[in-house]
Amino acid sequence: MGRDRAGSVLVELIEDPVPFLADADPKVRRLAVSAAHRMAADLVPQLSALLLADPDPAVRAEAAEVIAAAGNAALPALDAGRDDSDERVVEAVATAYGEIADRGAVDWLMEQAEIAESKQVRESAVAALGAIADQRSRQLLIRLTVDAPPQVRRRAVVALTVYDGPDVEAAIRNAAADRNPMVREAAEMVVGRTLDSE
Repeated sequence: MGRDRAGSVLVELIEDPVPFLADADPKVRRLAVSAAHRMAADLVPQLSALLLADPDPAVRAEAAEVIAAAGNAALPALDAGRDDSDERVVEAVATAYGEIADRGAVDWLMEQAEIAESKQVRESAVAALGAIADQRSRQLLIRLTVDAPPQVRRRAVVALTVYDGPDVEAAIRNAAADRNPMVREAAEMVVGRTLDSE
């Protein structure tokens, strides 16, 4: 795609992304999906098809992120997208569940937060659990502040801020002494902002 055509396509795409959702160029399709965010509720069938069947994983991941704006109508496609072979798509699905605050996804998110091979998927699942704030994930998040890779521990600290209780306070204070500086920093910010402002 030449530079001049790229510019003209971008202008047209922003004005009306729908015709470009089926473009032959995956980069154009991905841009079209992103531009369709504002009309996601009206494009659930098209976005669902892209999430589940587009040959390009970047397009599928973008569709998962954008379709979340459609709320509960997006859930069937997101549920089907859990098994995608590309971790970027699974990560986007986890993020979308958090944006929708779907309590029906909590068990799956807990599983991903604990055992997914991809650290990015684990991080997204932990963040989604924090956004949903279901009590079922409380003890898992506490455990992940000490028993997970640093990025996941940090996410778990942040996710715990939506919960109250001495067990949560203890976990966050303990994380403030974590061996990893980014985990310590996250915990120290939480401690300074909430626990010590009583």
